[in-house]
Amino acid sequence: METETLALAQEIDFSMWALFARATLTVKLVMILLIVASFWSWSIIFQKTITYRKARREADRFDRAFWSGEPLDELFDQIGAEPKGSAQKVFAAGMIEWRRSHRADGGMIANAQARIDRSMDVAIAKEADSRLRGLPVLASIGSVAPFVGLFGTVWGIMHAFINIAEQQNTNLAVVAPGIAEALLATGLGLLAAIPAVVFYNKLSADSDRIIAGYEAFADEFATILSRQLDS
Repeated sequence: METETLALAQEIDFSMWALFARATLTVKLVMILLIVASFWSWSIIFQKTITYRKARREADRFDRAFWSGEPLDELFDQIGAEPKGSAQKVFAAGMIEWRRSHRADGGMIANAQARIDRSMDVAIAKEADSRLRGLPVLASIGSVAPFVGLFGTVWGIMHAFINIAEQQNTNLAVVAPGIAEALLATGLGLLAAIPAVVFYNKLSADSDRIIAGYEAFADEFATILSRQLDS
């Protein structure tokens, strides 16, 4: 009897596609949802990785140009009022307010320093929002996907027990396929969640470092403008 059961179990196809094909409609929908979530998270991961790398290179190039000794007005004229680079946008926001704060007689309008600081803070806030966009999706996938997979597993196991009751048979050939199909949902949930959590933490830290660099530059730039105001 055991030999016959093992022979029947060996004839069952346990490939990923076969497990998916034999699953109930509910479990199939769960699996499809988890696969879509996994692809979505990886698309965000690749897009953010490329974007952050580009932002760091741009910030390094602008930092070298800023500290090259070139007059700030000439540097601003080169990059324009609406530059593409994030660090350049922070610089442009400060320079635009700096120029607006000059009166026709050459003097400065009162509270120019405060307005310049606020202008750069607004520019930094916009860049921070852009850097963080998409990361909440990774956090959601990382926290929800395991539970969605567990729901598919519970549903699949319940369906497997129903089949056992209907067939009045508990041998391995009857039990194994249903359990395997159910556990596949949990596996897909973990497959979607683990990379999402890992890269969410990494990308969040990368974003914080990039924004901290913009804030440090804004402080240094504000200090330079403050010296000119005092002189």
